[in-house]
Amino acid sequence: MNPNKALWEKGDFTQIAATMRESGEKLVADLNITRDLHVLDLGCGDGTTAIPEAKRGATVLGVDIARNLVEAGNRRAKAEGLTNCTFQEGDATDLQELEDERFDLVVSIFGAMFAPKPFEVAKEMVRVTRPGGRIVMGNWIPGDPTLVAQILKISSAYTPPPPEGFISPMLWGVESHVTERFEKAGVSKDNITFLKDTFTFNAPYAPSEFVQAFKNYYGPTMNAFEAAEKNGKAWELQRELEDLFTSQNKSTDPKHTSVDATFLRVTVMR
Repeated sequence: MNPNKALWEKGDFTQIAATMRESGEKLVADLNITRDLHVLDLGCGDGTTAIPEAKRGATVLGVDIARNLVEAGNRRAKAEGLTNCTFQEGDATDLQELEDERFDLVVSIFGAMFAPKPFEVAKEMVRVTRPGGRIVMGNWIPGDPTLVAQILKISSAYTPPPPEGFISPMLWGVESHVTERFEKAGVSKDNITFLKDTFTFNAPYAPSEFVQAFKNYYGPTMNAFEAAEKNGKAWELQRELEDLFTSQNKSTDPKHTSVDATFLRVTVMR
C-alpha cells in the first residue's frame, strides 16, 4: 500500500480538521474567489477550505489520497447542499485523471506538502492550472516555534529515522526550496510570492484533551506514540506534547484550547 495513503487513512483526521474550520474560512475569504472560478483543492482533507470555496460560488473539486477523508468531504458537501463541490481520491504526485489547464485556482493548505516527490507535485499543480491562474499553498515552516512545527519536531524525535531518499515535507516551508520546485516546473521566480500567515486551532476542550485527539486521530502523532511505546517512552512524549499545548494555549477558559500556528503562504501566478 502507498505509505502516504496509509498515513492519512490512519485514525480520523476529521477530528483535527474540526478545530481548523474558522481559520479555513478566514483564509478562503482572502483568496478573492468568485462564482465563475474552477478550483482544485489538493490534499483537501474533508473540506476545510474546499467547502468555504464552494460556498462562495466556485465550482470546486477536492482531491485527497485518503479515501475516508474523501468520503467525509462528500458527506459534508451533501449536508450543506453544495452541488458545486465534489471530492475524489487522487495523488498529488500524479494527477493523471485531471486534464491540462483545467483550473483557475489550485489551493493546497497543509495537503500537497506531505506528498512525496515534491518536484512532481509542483509540476502537476502547474500543469492543471490555466495560464493566468493561481496556485496558493499553505505550508508549515521547519523550526518554527508555533504549534504544528513543534508537534512534528517532537514526534520525529521518537520515531525511527526515515528511509534513505526521504525528503522532509517541511522543506515546503522554506522559500528557496519552493522557488526551486516551481522554477523547475516552468514558473518564473518573479511569479512566486511568500507571506507568513497564521492558522488558529480552536478546540472545545482542555489542552490535555487536544493532545489526546492528536494521539488518537493524527497519523504522524499516532506513529510517534506507537514507536515511543515500544521504547518505553510514551509517557515522555505525552508530557512534552501536553507542555507544548498548555504553554501555547491563548484561551483563559480551562475547557477550551486556542492555539496559533504560523505557516508560509505561497502564491504562484501561472
